[in-house]
Amino acid sequence: MPATDDILRLIEASLDDDKAEGVVVIDLAGKTGFADYMVIASGRSDRHVGAMADHLAEKLKGLGLPSVPTEGTDRCDWVLLDAGDVIVHLFRPEVRDFYNLEKLWSHDSIRPEAEQVEMIA
Repeated sequence: MPATDDILRLIEASLDDDKAEGVVVIDLAGKTGFADYMVIASGRSDRHVGAMADHLAEKLKGLGLPSVPTEGTDRCDWVLLDAGDVIVHLFRPEVRDFYNLEKLWSHDSIRPEAEQVEMIA
């Protein structure tokens, strides 16, 4: 099983390669037992979201994850990928705005986007 940091780096690189928008990494360590990180990103359309999800699932399997459960690929408004210790949410912009998952977590420790992604601890 790959290390959590390796999984997170691969996810960030894949989303960057696929031109994901508004990538946010939320540090969940100590806040929940279901994952160490949550990654949230937007695609420009349902096709973009679907392509990002497909590419990411392929790359995660190539990294050595035995399976990558995925939900939401039928509509691609909101796709969830479960990479074990890292959960990935991919949205169309208006769906992301509606659900606003980032607001559910502390906003105090966001890492500036200039550092490639935002991190909420």
